[in-house]
Amino acid sequence: MLRADGHVPPDGGAETLQPEAKVLFGKYQVGRLLGRGAFAKVYRARNVFTRQSVAIKCISKHEVLRCGLSSNIRREIAAMRRLHHPHIIRLYEVLASRSKIYFVLEFAKGGELFAHVANRGRLPEDAARCLFHQLVSAIAFCHARGVFHRDLKPENLLLGDQGDLKISDFDLSAVVSPAAGDRLVQTLCGTPAYVAPEVLSRRVYDGAKADIWSCGVILFVLTAGYLPFNHPNLMNLYRKICRGDYRCPRWTSPELRRLLSRLLDPNPETRTTVEGIVADPWFRVELDENWFLAMVRFREGLEDVEEERELNAFDIISFSTEFDISGLFDAAVHRERFVSGEPSEAILGRVEEVCRAEGLVVRRRKGKPGWAGSGAAVEDQTGNLVVWVKVHRLNRKLVMVEVEIGGEAEGNGEFWREKLRSVLKGGSVTEPATPVSC
Repeated sequence: MLRADGHVPPDGGAETLQPEAKVLFGKYQVGRLLGRGAFAKVYRARNVFTRQSVAIKCISKHEVLRCGLSSNIRREIAAMRRLHHPHIIRLYEVLASRSKIYFVLEFAKGGELFAHVANRGRLPEDAARCLFHQLVSAIAFCHARGVFHRDLKPENLLLGDQGDLKISDFDLSAVVSPAAGDRLVQTLCGTPAYVAPEVLSRRVYDGAKADIWSCGVILFVLTAGYLPFNHPNLMNLYRKICRGDYRCPRWTSPELRRLLSRLLDPNPETRTTVEGIVADPWFRVELDENWFLAMVRFREGLEDVEEERELNAFDIISFSTEFDISGLFDAAVHRERFVSGEPSEAILGRVEEVCRAEGLVVRRRKGKPGWAGSGAAVEDQTGNLVVWVKVHRLNRKLVMVEVEIGGEAEGNGEFWREKLRSVLKGGSVTEPATPVSC
């Protein structure tokens, strides 16, 4: 996947977007192209209402489907919607048109950490330790929420305007239920020089331990200025990784050597953990334990809600028709979703009014356990399902309406499009996305 890193020109990113620049979805003024990949481009952009700078990753649906990578898109969305943290690139919105998917991301003014190391060489241990504190805090935060990155490397570490580290690119991540405690994954992912030995073996491995190995490679690169495992022949590179065959440069302190040996232990069973890193003497130098604990437990002003499930803006966008993740790539989706500010009873009452005028039968259905909502099944006179309308409560003010079109009959789809849709979407708070080509 292409990095949405917001890499900026040498002027420090003080770029002025031209007035004639195109405006995406009436909200984002699109500026210069920052980078491109096989099926995506990244642009710098600005929110026309708030003036906030963002990076927009523009992804071609056709190319994603052609390469069989739609699961990567879903995986990246699933991971990033869980991760709101000062040291992780923020995903603000997901927008979609007929041919493109757009990720609206936090703009990292400082660009890639890799570029800084490549241009300026290795970092002093104190500077590397500060960045490593931030990296480990973010990784601990991810792991606690069931997300394992699996492609950690300096190219995927960005710098904010204050030089603070931010992790990006979760398209190769693994997402599991944190409550289940299952950290085992099996897919071969990552960049060879940063991949753990157990990942190369193509056996089931602990995603958390694989990320720890990659953190060790990153720490080595920051303090040495080159890779610990490097060979022009890929098989020889794999052998060096599996043996843990590396040498620290002469300027590496004894304390750092010991930590690196624990991070780059080829045996995942004896490799150190996040807890082990935090307890390490080298890592603890100038470590603010209260800050670290706050970063691992970071909650951006979120309040626990006992009686109802409060959703953030991205959750609501994900539920709406145009941003329904489950239908991003499907050729024919017989389901539509939108968010409404009207009460559930008013919506279902309108369903009954329209459907009975058409001679259809409406059967009310109560929500199942765990479903904060209600619904109505619309049937024809022979009992065949025409549409199934479900109303899910999101919070005190909003509901998500989900409409499933019954069977394969074309008439069912026509009834929804021509008779019911406009009546129900009168209270919709999400406007359709206008296709824009980047």
